[in-house]
Amino acid sequence: MKKVKITQVKSVIDRPKRQKDTMIALGLRKMNATREHNATPQVLGMIAKVAHLLKVEEA
Repeated sequence: MKKVKITQVKSVIDRPKRQKDTMIALGLRKMNATREHNATPQVLGMIAKVAHLLKVEEA
């Protein structure tokens, strides 16, 4: 299974609650936090919803 490495590059302050909840579900709570996830359709959908706050790389 492919992996994706995601890093939070923008703050969630003044963002809608749904975007804040999505970031927490991805495991990102602080600026410059990095997590690796399997590239499942569910995770890729969450990444697409908050892509403007993230930097995404193939791992």
